[in-house]
Amino acid sequence: MAKPVGAMAEARNELVIYQNPLLFLKVWELERSNVHIGDWHYHKEVEFLAVRQGQLDIYTKNTARTLQEGDVFLLGASQLHRSERSADPLRYVVLQVNLTQYLDQSTLPFLHGFSELTNPLDDLNYIFASNPDARREAHRLIVHIFEEMQEKRRGYEMAIAIAVRSLMLLLVRYDKQGALKGSEDVEIIRLKPVLNYVDTYIGEKITVHDVCSLLNLSYHYFVKYFKKVMGITFLDYVNFKRIKMAECMLLTQDLSIIEVGCRVGIPNVAQFYKMFKRYNPCSPKEFRSRLKEGGGEGSPV
Repeated sequence: MAKPVGAMAEARNELVIYQNPLLFLKVWELERSNVHIGDWHYHKEVEFLAVRQGQLDIYTKNTARTLQEGDVFLLGASQLHRSERSADPLRYVVLQVNLTQYLDQSTLPFLHGFSELTNPLDDLNYIFASNPDARREAHRLIVHIFEEMQEKRRGYEMAIAIAVRSLMLLLVRYDKQGALKGSEDVEIIRLKPVLNYVDTYIGEKITVHDVCSLLNLSYHYFVKYFKKVMGITFLDYVNFKRIKMAECMLLTQDLSIIEVGCRVGIPNVAQFYKMFKRYNPCSPKEFRSRLKEGGGEGSPV
């Protein structure tokens, strides 16, 4: 197998079309028996690969890995990668998912971990390489998500959401190296009034001064404390929450771009577009087109 290659100038920015806008993911199975060398590309979604038959070579900027039947591989958000396959029969499932949309109150201690604000998620591949139980369970969950999306039985949305969170829990439980090190429960609980305040007034102007008094902390101490606990600044957290809510509104509500911006507390259209593009490789209008286009079978990774 060839050595990994550095970032390529012609790398393609792939826009992932969600099959269900409420689930923020795309999952499909590829079955091939011909030689193929994929191009370098990346996307904002995290990607899980589960090989069901054959052999697949995966390359990132710094690593090269050969996957066999039963193997699982994780690619972080916006991580440059490509694949190669031989003429032998190959079958594998690709799951591309926006994990930040699955972050709620229960996952707050791991916000900076799953948001890749400290370490890239592909650091967790050591779990699948060294722990057979974790590898088998992750493989089962990925295939289960694919089957649920294919069959679309009543309540499949719930089944898929549960499986995605089970994948996240698996990573947390088996991460013995602490790559997903979370905040202490007592620290999160102390910040709860602030987090609730942000959720309640997300459509309005929110400043550090507004929330300092909730914890009886000075401005400067609060800023340092919030960054220590959450792994990001208070302003970045508020913007993160605004854009995540905007994404959901764009895909599920019949509102204009201006209305969406106003409802998430960013009434200035230019500022809303600029902020949106900090978290997405496209404009709000392009993001909304995912709902209209739907997500068919994807291309090889």
